[in-house]
Amino acid sequence: MAIPLIIGLSVVIVACDGDTPRVLVTRRDGGLGGLPFGTFDPEGHRTFEIALRGWVREQTGFDLGYVEQLYTFGDRDRETPEATLADAPADARVVSVGYLALTPDQQRLPDRLEAQWRGWYSHFPWEDHRTGRPDLIDREIAPRLATWAAGSDSRRTRIDLAFGLNGQDWSEDRVLERYELLYEAGLVIECARDADLPLPDVRLGEPMASDHRRILATAMERLRGKIRYRPVVFELMPDRFTLSDLQIACEGLLGLSLHKQNFRRALDRTGLVCGTGEMKAGTGGRPAELYRFMRERVRKSAAIGIAAPALRREP
Repeated sequence: MAIPLIIGLSVVIVACDGDTPRVLVTRRDGGLGGLPFGTFDPEGHRTFEIALRGWVREQTGFDLGYVEQLYTFGDRDRETPEATLADAPADARVVSVGYLALTPDQQRLPDRLEAQWRGWYSHFPWEDHRTGRPDLIDREIAPRLATWAAGSDSRRTRIDLAFGLNGQDWSEDRVLERYELLYEAGLVIECARDADLPLPDVRLGEPMASDHRRILATAMERLRGKIRYRPVVFELMPDRFTLSDLQIACEGLLGLSLHKQNFRRALDRTGLVCGTGEMKAGTGGRPAELYRFMRERVRKSAAIGIAAPALRREP
């Protein structure tokens, strides 16, 4: 007898609140937060994206803007959001197609909806290096991973590369690899839940329903990498912004400090922004000029993103 196959659609919706990247989280059974998730109806939905936009509007009251397909998650034993798939057969195989959506505005969510904006570093506190290396890595994560890797050179190498240990540089682009190492080592609550094991003795970030923290890690990694070769960061900015606003948003997304002069020189070379002549007061100093994104330039050429040489790694 054939196993029923259900296609689910999940979406990571990202907005920037000043220096804080936020994701839209809906509440699941048991109080855990999860990503907006719905099923695809091959008879009622012409495309995945049309289905996605429709049920996100129904679940959250939110109208999606920029959307791109992220990845397909189809592991056989992945836990499914039971509240969403209550009518699914018990033996159904759920394949989830993940999406990344960006918005310049944290739209107010209706009070009746179980949805909220949540800072993504609440789920991944080890990823924020803007004020230096998080103490959590050396105090909690590294010793536990060392115990798990004892006697295995390959595990030790993976850990060093992922978390920037033993002389290796930290790479902000290894978000998914770091989370999967913590899962494999049994150090995140999701692993204990999925394998029916005792909970770990330390809480490494807020857990999420199903495999949604893994999907969020994939979205963070995609967005961090894409900033360098496509101007996607401007999808998170208002129509008018200061260069400081733009730098703060980039730092928040990357989890790194940026050198101000290098950042602006690299930005000038791209030609992606243009001064409007308008000034913004209340910046704590002299009024700052407001800029706009040269969207018309992107339409005419393969514009680049924010150049990687502008980054300044903190010790």
